[in-house]
Amino acid sequence: MKVLVSACLIGENCKYNGGNNLNEKLMDFLKDKEVISVCPEVLGGLDIPRNPGEIVDGVVRNADGTSVDFEYRSGAEKALDIAKANHIDLAILQSRSPSCGVNQIYDGTFSGIKIKGHGVFATRLIEEGFKVLDIEDLV
Repeated sequence: MKVLVSACLIGENCKYNGGNNLNEKLMDFLKDKEVISVCPEVLGGLDIPRNPGEIVDGVVRNADGTSVDFEYRSGAEKALDIAKANHIDLAILQSRSPSCGVNQIYDGTFSGIKIKGHGVFATRLIEEGFKVLDIEDLV
């Protein structure tokens, strides 16, 4: 089984703050699987660390209002190309991310409020018919 995962979930320091979201239960799940890791934000050219982004009226912006939508969408397309080229069976993505959020994202006010919704990469995977799982649904 080929599983695409958000790179931060397997310990890559690619989060906006330079850290990761290493998930031991995920690591156990992945032991007998082929793993393809991606960080759409890094693929889109964003730095580590970087200002956090949220989806504001359909556009990914930093808290100061600067649009980073092009970078997020460009990275999502590059990550989608990787998913397609590898014929993945499943994608497991990081919760709440403006790229990878599957069930929830932040509401765009930078106040920590969560709403139902998908990040830009999760949306593209779903649109293309891939099976997508939020990490919180695995553990």
